[in-house]
Amino acid sequence: MLPPTFTLKQAQLAGISKREIYRRRDAGEIELIRRGLFREADADVQDADLAEIAARTPVATLCLTTALARHELTDQIPISTDVAIPRGTRPPASDPTVQWHHFDAATFEIGRELLALSGKMQIGIYRAERCIIDAFRMRGLEGHEVAVVALKRWLCRRGSQPSKLLEMAKQFPRAVGPLQRTLEILL
Repeated sequence: MLPPTFTLKQAQLAGISKREIYRRRDAGEIELIRRGLFREADADVQDADLAEIAARTPVATLCLTTALARHELTDQIPISTDVAIPRGTRPPASDPTVQWHHFDAATFEIGRELLALSGKMQIGIYRAERCIIDAFRMRGLEGHEVAVVALKRWLCRRGSQPSKLLEMAKQFPRAVGPLQRTLEILL
């Protein structure tokens, strides 16, 4: 059984021939999204761009401003979709609106969870705490203000635990100092 959005390779691994895929395309049962990427014609894909990313790169994880926006920790509307992959992984050819970021493989899974898209499709996303840490860690790219605003909003939420945030931040040396100083000021 294929997901609503799938690659030609996934279809072939499921035992569906290339000829059958193109027959289904010609019959209107599936549609070609991009070279080698298909979607069922009647699929209810709410986040088509994210489904495409997930189909091409299963380890892809929403990060930085894109993830902060999903967690409602920023008012910024991301210009591109920020997607993290482990360092050493080759990003697929994709839409120019996807910004690929290479994160250290040793810390890649920290704070990562899955976001359901439609059907059986899902994509990785970093939890709010990891997003805040990454915003402080990559403040040269994201801007210091983005990190501070995200932290302020997170602190106003019920159940936010600064001690757990700092514990996670210890695994990211570039973030722990600035994060701790900002917490001292805000608290």
